[in-house]
Amino acid sequence: MKNFLLTVITLLLLCSVPLPAQDFTIIQTTDLHSHFLGFSPNIDYTPDTINDDTTVGGFARIATVINNIKKSRKNPVLLLDSGDFLMGSVFHLLCREEAFELRFMKKMGYDVITLGNHEFDLYPDGLARIIRAAQKYNALPAIVASNIVFSADSTDDDSLEKVFEDELIKPYTVITKGKLKIGFFGLIGKNAAEVAPFASPVTFADQVATAKQMVDILRNKEKVDVVICISHSGIRKYKDKDEIDEGRSEDVQLAKEVKGIDVIVSGHTHVKIKQPIIAGKTIITQSYEYGKQVAVLDLSFTKDGIVLKDYNYIDINDSIQGDPSITALINQFAQRINQVLSPLKLTWDSVLAKTKFDLTLNEEETNLGNLIADSIRWYVNSVDWDTKDPDSRVAIGVISNGVIRDNIVVGKTGKVVLSDAFAAIPLGIGMDEKKTLGYPLITCYLYASEIKKACEILTSIYPLKGSDYFIQVSGIKFTYNPNRMLFDRVTEIWLGDEQNGYVPLDYSDNNKKLYRVAADIYNATFLKIIGNFTWHILDIVPKWRDGTPIQKLTDARVDADKQTPGIQELKEWRGVIEYIRSFRDEDGDGTPDIPAMYKGTLGRIVAEASLNPYHLLKRGTRVTWIGFVVFLFVVAIVTVIAVAVVRKVRR
Repeated sequence: MKNFLLTVITLLLLCSVPLPAQDFTIIQTTDLHSHFLGFSPNIDYTPDTINDDTTVGGFARIATVINNIKKSRKNPVLLLDSGDFLMGSVFHLLCREEAFELRFMKKMGYDVITLGNHEFDLYPDGLARIIRAAQKYNALPAIVASNIVFSADSTDDDSLEKVFEDELIKPYTVITKGKLKIGFFGLIGKNAAEVAPFASPVTFADQVATAKQMVDILRNKEKVDVVICISHSGIRKYKDKDEIDEGRSEDVQLAKEVKGIDVIVSGHTHVKIKQPIIAGKTIITQSYEYGKQVAVLDLSFTKDGIVLKDYNYIDINDSIQGDPSITALINQFAQRINQVLSPLKLTWDSVLAKTKFDLTLNEEETNLGNLIADSIRWYVNSVDWDTKDPDSRVAIGVISNGVIRDNIVVGKTGKVVLSDAFAAIPLGIGMDEKKTLGYPLITCYLYASEIKKACEILTSIYPLKGSDYFIQVSGIKFTYNPNRMLFDRVTEIWLGDEQNGYVPLDYSDNNKKLYRVAADIYNATFLKIIGNFTWHILDIVPKWRDGTPIQKLTDARVDADKQTPGIQELKEWRGVIEYIRSFRDEDGDGTPDIPAMYKGTLGRIVAEASLNPYHLLKRGTRVTWIGFVVFLFVVAIVTVIAVAVVRKVRR
């Protein structure tokens, strides 16, 4: 009995003694988008030497940083990624067959990763094929995805559902590192889900409700010490300010609404931050984009919870020598990519043209945006325009900033190689039998009034929804007044181009002429979303040439070879490459040159801010006049109240 009491007392004393703090480190990447090589340009990238190029990123450099951090820490180190590891470079052309991205992540030592919206760009079956390919190579990191919902009515997601059933992707996982038991779960946020149209029939459960469920399981069932959410939801900043907009930052809101998450490693929004965000007891970090940066958090598990001891955001540049084994593997994979490109008689590093100036993208009309929009119009007209039939000519080309992913810059040599041109417009998948990669181009016919509505996407939707909705245009230019009513800010439109001049477009409802417009199928799918988002004020109905509505956009894909059965899709990325190759050789060296017209902007999108009542009401639609009537009514009410108050005071 005495010994028993002594044992109980000893145990009680031990339980009352605080556990010593246990340190651990998190290394995070996110939104790598298949950017294996340093950029830009890719041909300037020299991973074996340092301080001799200006490129950023590169998996070999990232591997060196990871290895150095692990060597410098005596405590456990976790390597995590927050999704969108796919889609962004010429290497992803073989992702379904070779799973290059996952094979790299396994080799580099990633402990746990999650899925982003771009992992669904190749449909659920495409993602399933990628996972199975990685499994074949025994190169699959732990993947957590907690709010994936499979359809009970469709079989189109069955192959991916089987991947989950085989536990190659799990809703959560638990890892023991040192003395710590750490639980992980993964989320795709609301905005990420919204921009994943090809995930269907897969849907995504509410991330807050899912997070609460996962925290409960990990805390109460699995009895973990630490809960980490790997989230593809995002942090956002105020426009033109280097400050976090907490109200629009889904991961900050998640931390506020769900108790029990120690760390959120965030992705999706490509935001660069200077220090982690502390929301309640949750630490949130994000590591920019494309492998340009690695986040390193040194943490300590204490009786009071997780404490942030130190952090560092390491810029990945030419001050870091690349890991030779990763470089060798990239070179090996590059040869496989060259085999894919061989029908084009090109390689990943084939020189397409030279440029004397950078082609960049911003939230305004840009030279890169103009070039890509021009390439769409040029490419369709080069294969599908009957010169004897003027109305068959594509009048307008449209592209959104959301699918333009990288700049094309001069670099050391001024040479524009295929991989850099591809990286500017890399996304998408076809609807052909083989589901070939790259968005196909479609065409449809629109009324002039609908062209005006399409322009209003930039004037009114972009300010509300963000930079992805900024549009770049070809064959058209327009002015708008940002002070006018939403959805009725466009004031003048002209059709034409810089070579042949522009003519005014009558965009009134009376103009029943149909104009042919070209875009990629991804952007075209958002027309319905735009209509619904604007209470059908900006409804745009894609039509065939005879004016009947197009029921399925896939039927409107441009056929590059009408003599061959089926639709031979005209790919957006091929259009950019062929357009660049079509430029004149200005200096006689045998290589085309990017025309000087693209050195600056071309005045295709011009804001003319004015508070002049005439300019606010000129050619106003029903939206403007309703707004004006409401304004007059409010003014009248205020005037009546003011007069009544004045009379009362005088009495």
